Amino acid sequence: MSENLATGLVDYLVKHYGSIKSRLGRIVGNPELASDALQDTWLRLQVKPEQDVIQNPGGYILRIGVNIAIDIQRRQSRSVSLDEVNAAMELADPAPATEDVVQARAAVAELLRHIDLLPRRQRSVILMVHVDGLTQKEIAARLDISLRTVESDLKKAQDTLIEKRSKER
Repeated sequence: MSENLATGLVDYLVKHYGSIKSRLGRIVGNPELASDALQDTWLRLQVKPEQDVIQNPGGYILRIGVNIAIDIQRRQSRSVSLDEVNAAMELADPAPATEDVVQARAAVAELLRHIDLLPRRQRSVILMVHVDGLTQKEIAARLDISLRTVESDLKKAQDTLIEKRSKER
């Protein structure tokens, strides 16, 4: 009986395909999705149904189609389109390249070496400005020197570092 039931359902689907597709398309809101769901429904009907007697074959087939359409929509919502993949591939990697990192570390190491060679007060002034973020006025008060001396030491330190950097290039 099950084999006859499956054959009867497939025959019913084939005979009423247009009307079932149209009803399913209205329910799911997408005729292409309805078509895909009915193809999968036809495949599912090839195996024997769970029941021996189906009172309303059209409703039964429509319910299978709706469930399959819902499954298809869920799968599609989890997947990424080809356009989205291509757009993601074109995004720039915000991380610097390895060679850039190596060069930057070498430059910082060289700068620190040159800073260490500065006279003690110039070294203190330049580090307080650029590392600690202190104002020249705050540095003058902290080191108990004049603002003019801070300005002079900062300029000398910066000029020395610029000169050493230009010689390395």
